[in-house]
Amino acid sequence: MKKIINPWVGLDGYMCFACSPANPSGLHMEFYEDGDDIVAYWKPNEYMQGWLKTLHGGIQSTLMDEIGGWIIIRKLQTTGVTSRLEAKFIKSISTDEPLLTIRGRIKDRKRNAVFLEAEIYNSQDKLCARADMVYFVVSKERATEEFHFCGCKTEDE
Repeated sequence: MKKIINPWVGLDGYMCFACSPANPSGLHMEFYEDGDDIVAYWKPNEYMQGWLKTLHGGIQSTLMDEIGGWIIIRKLQTTGVTSRLEAKFIKSISTDEPLLTIRGRIKDRKRNAVFLEAEIYNSQDKLCARADMVYFVVSKERATEEFHFCGCKTEDE
């Protein structure tokens, strides 16, 4: 497993709620490449609850949506936007969980539409949520011009 370098760290104004280390209210997600999968490990906090000690479904959706974005930037070396996200919440996630695993991959691609799937597993490796997503990807030129994207590497590259 290889840690992915965040290509936007240091970019003025970069405050992504999910992945910016500079956002004081953010999730501070970090990502790893594991074969065809992109993986993140993340610990919930009590202020992210929906019901008592239960991780809010919107936060779960954000975790899966963000892994989708990082699949695109690492595997396709471009950027894109979420076109569709269909989440299924299978097992509630406690905000006391010591560590969640969020994992995703590409399932198919048709022109600029990339079909992805993602899952969230609790610390007992039980499937808690899953999502099917469609991302609309842009050309590498547009990714550079509009999204300030200049490639995504792992620490060993």
